[in-house]
Parts: sequence; C-alpha cells; structure tokens
Amino acid sequence: MNSVPNILCIGGHDPTGGAGIQADIETVTALGGRALTLITALTAQDTHNIASIQAISAAFFGEQLNRLQDDIRPDAIKIGLLGSTKLLPAICGLLQDFRGPVVLDPVLAAGGGFDLDGSELAEAVVAELLPLTGLATPNQAEARRLTGCADAGQAATALLRAGTSAVLMTGADEAQGAQVINRLFSKDGQTRAFEWPLLPYVYHGSGCTLASACTTRLALGDDLIAAVEHAQRFTWDALTRAGQPGGGQWLPGRRT
Repeated sequence: MNSVPNILCIGGHDPTGGAGIQADIETVTALGGRALTLITALTAQDTHNIASIQAISAAFFGEQLNRLQDDIRPDAIKIGLLGSTKLLPAICGLLQDFRGPVVLDPVLAAGGGFDLDGSELAEAVVAELLPLTGLATPNQAEARRLTGCADAGQAATALLRAGTSAVLMTGADEAQGAQVINRLFSKDGQTRAFEWPLLPYVYHGSGCTLASACTTRLALGDDLIAAVEHAQRFTWDALTRAGQPGGGQWLPGRRT
C-alpha cells in the first residue's frame, strides 16, 4: 500500500460542495489520503434541495473507470450516489476483483426530500452491491427502505444477510432528545452503540463525510472499530464547524 492511500470515490457532483464528490475529496484529503473520483451523476441543486439529476451514461462511466484503472490502483473504494442501475455492471465488475476496503453509502434521498432512488435502485443495491461491500453506512430511513423492514435492528440484520460484513446505521435523521445514537452491527452478531450530542442545525453532506472518513481510515490500516470511531469524531467535528453559505442546510467544515 502507498504511504498516502489512493481512495476511489464513486458518486455524484453537488454544485454547493456540501455533499457528493467534493465532500469526499475534502474528507479524504483532510485525513491523509489521495482522492480519485468517478462521477456517476450531475445534479442541479442548492442548499435547500435537489431540483433534478442527470445520470452519466454507462458508456462514459466505463470509459472513466477504464482509463483510471489502467493508470492508478486504488487502495480503498467509497460508493455514494449511483444515479442509475445502468452503472452497476461496471461497478460490480470493479469490486469483484478488488481486495481492499469497500464502503457503501446508499444515498436514496436528498436532505431536502428529493427522491434519488427510482423504482429499482434500492433492490439492485441490495442484490448486487451489498455482497461486494465490507461496510454499509445507511441512516435508519435508508436501511428500512433498502430492506422493507419497519424495525431498524431488523433492517440491519437483513442488510448483513444480503452480504455486507458490517452496517454502521446512523441515527441523526430520527434522533429524539439531546443525543444521536449510531449503531455498528457486525456479522458475528455483535452490536456497538456510539452516542453523540445532537447538534442544532440541519446539515448537508454528513453521510458522505462519514462514509469517506471510514474508507480513508480503513485504508490507513485501522481495524473496523477504530475506523468507525475515528470517522464519527471527524464528522462530528466537521459539523460543529459548519457554516450556512446559502439559505438552506448547513455545510460541514472538513479539516483536521
């Protein structure tokens, strides 16, 4: 492995810089990695919500991937917004031969409510991507949507049965009281809870930040528990430094 690990980030472009590929680049760089990127989709959005999304064609995505693969070998892979099921054959082909950490952030809806799922994306993620993933980082609503389970714990179990090795389920989207509880579920049946003070604003890009931080820490050699703990601390610190450059959600301040 390189002293500076190459982290391949696969996801969409957010013009605000709050989420998506720019969030990945900022996080990976702050934590000591080198970000490689493959764009899956372009979005028209602001800090309030997404207005529309345009998926990259499968042919052009494949060209991006092939040119990059021929030149630079990634040490870890983070997957975010897919945009289209048509990109899955190329992504799954990449993962089938990959032996490093793979982290999946199953982005199904924007913070403002815009639906990014489509009719069949969630099913394809569970059937095709999860078996090739070491860690999935859904929030509770995404976990239920992926599995059809009403209970978050049952949803985590279903995701593990689908093939991923671990699930870090975040709880900020449905937090009650003054604490956010994130839970790590492992295939060995162990569950670990992490509690964080609930911050006062609505944030854009926290999920991207967390997943990219987990990926980078795993690439740097952390075991799963250490990577998840470090990534949550980095994300929480970034949210405490968040600003509101527009009129909507707050954007994280990602730095060490």
